[in-house]
Amino acid sequence: MRPLFALMALLLLSPPTFGKEFSSFSQAKKYLNKTLPKDATTLYCGCKIKRQGKKLIPDANSCGYEPRKPYTHAGKPNSRATRIEWEHIVSAWEFGHQLQCWQDGGRKNCRKVSAKFRKMEADINNLAPAIGEINGDRSNYRFGMLPSTELKHGACPVKVDFKRRTVEPPDFAKKRIADAYFYMHKTYGLKLSKKQQQLFTTWQKYIPYD
Repeated sequence: MRPLFALMALLLLSPPTFGKEFSSFSQAKKYLNKTLPKDATTLYCGCKIKRQGKKLIPDANSCGYEPRKPYTHAGKPNSRATRIEWEHIVSAWEFGHQLQCWQDGGRKNCRKVSAKFRKMEADINNLAPAIGEINGDRSNYRFGMLPSTELKHGACPVKVDFKRRTVEPPDFAKKRIADAYFYMHKTYGLKLSKKQQQLFTTWQKYIPYD
């Protein structure tokens, strides 16, 4: 039975991938904006996505999303709450921090000197549409379980604990997130802690949102 279990484990850690490659994050975003399916939804809220000219905007009424901060400190409407951004599921900080170029000068330096970083940053298998405000709130926080944390974005079921720097996505997004982490681990050698591996192995059993 051991070979069978080994095969099953390999299949679990090998999610379907998109083979198209890009040399920059901006190129990847342009491609994704043009090719986004009509029935696509946002990663953390499950909001429908509408086109407004060349822009992608979330349909807040379709998911109950409400901005955590409707206005900026300057009193202006929070523009990130009304636009779609392409979220790095494994944050650029997380995979970049494991490269020497980041230690030598951060993201800007990595883009300049590291072909590997540019490829990782532009890999569409690690990108998903998210409401800009939630992309910002997620920041470079790691994923985890937050059973006692209250929702902060209306009915959007993502949880963010700013003190613990941790985010728990809704159940419908957990498999997508776990798949991305294992993909980056397999493709680029992303280092995952034992705790992360256990968490994401569990999350791969969740049924994606339909």
